[in-house]
Amino acid sequence: MSDMQRREVFSSFASKFKKVENSAIRPPYNEDVTLFHQECPNCEDKPCVTVCEEDIIKIDEEGLPYISFQDSGCTYCDKCAVSCGKGVLNLTCKDKFIKATVSIVTSECLAWKEVVCSSCLDACDERAIKFFGMFRPTIQNDICTSCGFCRSVCPTNALAFKL
Repeated sequence: MSDMQRREVFSSFASKFKKVENSAIRPPYNEDVTLFHQECPNCEDKPCVTVCEEDIIKIDEEGLPYISFQDSGCTYCDKCAVSCGKGVLNLTCKDKFIKATVSIVTSECLAWKEVVCSSCLDACDERAIKFFGMFRPTIQNDICTSCGFCRSVCPTNALAFKL
């Protein structure tokens, strides 16, 4: 078996076990998750997607908006809520933040492997990430807004977002 064939076999095997986002993280400014299922599939122009200044709101196969922190995070600019004509996203929502708990997957984190890395710390405007010395970062979820900027800059995708 050639090196190329071996790589193809292992990459196809590994792709079956790659980490997948747990459940879809929905945009902020929502108090009733059922509204996404009731209203969003019927929304034709998907204004929340087009107005998102960070381009993190995507549409899944069911026509529901979700957040992807692959390349950026949420600035909480309010534009998605202002543009939502269906009332799913609403500025009067009590909880304007993304409903997710952030944690660090220590087995993936470079700093937990004693490699000097502070990408997540540098990206966190809220200073919700604390390091013990130069290593072992932790998330202070009472401060964290789940904006996702830490995830988008992490070289190993060591930040997990869970509902």
